[in-house]
Amino acid sequence: MSEEPTPALVWAREPRTARRQSLSIGRIVAVAVAIADAEGLEALSMRRLATDLSSGTTSLYRHVAGRDELLDLMVDAVRGEHPAQPPSGDWRADLGGVARRLRADLLRHPWLGSELMSRPALGPNSVRRLDFALAAAASLTPDATLAVTLIRPLHHYVLGAVSDQLAEQDAQRRSGLNQEQWRASVGPYMRDIVDSGVYPHFARSVIEAQDLAADEQFEFGLDCLLAGIAVLGTDR
Repeated sequence: MSEEPTPALVWAREPRTARRQSLSIGRIVAVAVAIADAEGLEALSMRRLATDLSSGTTSLYRHVAGRDELLDLMVDAVRGEHPAQPPSGDWRADLGGVARRLRADLLRHPWLGSELMSRPALGPNSVRRLDFALAAAASLTPDATLAVTLIRPLHHYVLGAVSDQLAEQDAQRRSGLNQEQWRASVGPYMRDIVDSGVYPHFARSVIEAQDLAADEQFEFGLDCLLAGIAVLGTDR
């Protein structure tokens, strides 16, 4: 029994020549990204995309095989929004830049984080960004395995930090309250917890700890992570 041929990745296929000048891969992806940015991925379908492009759905399938392939193209398109730069030779500065650029991508395109966590990013822009990060790590250690292992926690940290920030923003939008109004609404409950004496460390954090801005919290966490990378990369 013969095996069915494995479908080629979108990156390994020659792009189709557009029959209509107005319909191209670049325009399809740009409109898809705009829909996802404004309304979330749940609003993005091939039918909706065709409507926004004033095109037939069948015409889209001449360029992309389906929604999954479209998402691959979208991820790589937004990963290419920053211009390519050569590594500076300062691994800490370069890896810090990798983290900040990824954070900027995730904040600008809130749907991107879930896609990066659920599908391999194999497009040319994604591979270029990974190659830059590996080049930066290589200036700290010549061990290729260690270089890969060191940059993974960096990637995970950024995804987690931005996920928390976006979740807080989404909660505020759904509640219709700004930060001060939200704090006022939960104030009585928090006072009850503090006054109970059951959770002394939590109570102390509520009373004494400063509420850092998202940028400040991110940079502090990034500094901690880079400091750990420096130690582990040198020791091993």
